[in-house]
Amino acid sequence: MKIEELKPNLGATKNRRRLGRGPGSGWGKTGGRGGKGQTARSGSSIPAGFEGGQTPLYARLPKRGFVNVHAIPVIALNLCDLGDRIENGSLDAKKVVGSAGFLKILAEGDVPEELKSVKGAKLSEGARKKLIARSVRIEE
Repeated sequence: MKIEELKPNLGATKNRRRLGRGPGSGWGKTGGRGGKGQTARSGSSIPAGFEGGQTPLYARLPKRGFVNVHAIPVIALNLCDLGDRIENGSLDAKKVVGSAGFLKILAEGDVPEELKSVKGAKLSEGARKKLIARSVRIEE
């Protein structure tokens, strides 16, 4: 068998539908494009939200607020929540590690007794005082 003798499996390929080739084909006249107008022409594409020149809905509605695309998302954790997380095992009791300032520890509640050190987390002033009073090692 030669490479030019190879054929696809029977039923694996179909002939393409030839549109606009007369009424006998079932796809004559408009060729499946509906009536006249912009969408009947070749190369037509209408952007999403386009309303025929009328001001689109997204432009008619009032714009509110501001989203800072450069903002760094910060997770705030109170000292009491820290204790809960250590108890249920989602945080290591020996060391709480924040990553590049994404974790901020706030002062509400008491310092968990198991907590030995905090590394890389931002601290509120009150939390820092409570941690120092409990002699928890703070690594920046």
